[in-house]
Amino acid sequence: MEKKAELEKLINLMERLRAPNGCPWDKEQTLESLIPFIIEEAYEVISAIDSKDPSHIKEELGDLLFQVIFASQITKEKNEFDIADVIDTSFTKMVRRHPHVFGDVKAETPEEVLKHWAEIKKEEKKEAGKKEEGYLSGIPEVLPALLRAHKVSQKAAKVGFDWKDVSEVLAKMEEEMNEFRQAVLAKNTEEMEEELGDFLFTVVNIGRFLEVNPENALRKTIGKFINRFHYIEKRLDEKGMDLSTTPIEEMERLWQESKVNEKR
Repeated sequence: MEKKAELEKLINLMERLRAPNGCPWDKEQTLESLIPFIIEEAYEVISAIDSKDPSHIKEELGDLLFQVIFASQITKEKNEFDIADVIDTSFTKMVRRHPHVFGDVKAETPEEVLKHWAEIKKEEKKEAGKKEEGYLSGIPEVLPALLRAHKVSQKAAKVGFDWKDVSEVLAKMEEEMNEFRQAVLAKNTEEMEEELGDFLFTVVNIGRFLEVNPENALRKTIGKFINRFHYIEKRLDEKGMDLSTTPIEEMERLWQESKVNEKR
């Protein structure tokens, strides 16, 4: 009951912010205007998870939940649905998609669970009268390109459209790299873009074979790059040197120094 009351408290807060005498900014928002905030909060949750700081994760999850409540309040005002409907729909869907828990279907492995999940989703679309555009339809176009590539290749692999092992994908990567190199030598901008895309897609498939999510891998590498770059800035500042006029050799030396410090 206490947890339910806490959720109700946040819902009431949102209603107050959207009331006639509420917050001018909150009252002007629409579902469309919330899109960048929803995306931003979702990524901040991911960043918090990477930090492994429970307090930070708790805070960012709260911010994301607030966006869900915000959007639900807007639709409630339009007499479409409210947060209770959102929760009820999610509850019903999750029970339906877990027949191995709430029904008599057998699923002993995560792979079997995912297979049943896909079959249930397909049946749901059929019952809803939604047109089946193709096996790879339904993967959101708004996903980051690396994540979408991973999901597309993963889904295609489930029906056997795949390499036999990672060595074949590595060979394909070499092939795509050579084709990209030829496009660069030819200075053909259109081909360079196409071949770079092919190369990246193949790298995504290598990650899939090795069970490494490319979106997570690249995100962590970007974070590592930023930390090392900040280290260079700090060390140069301590020496009274300017980043823009420092020779690349000195920056590379500090870069390697930062890598050594990371391992200590």
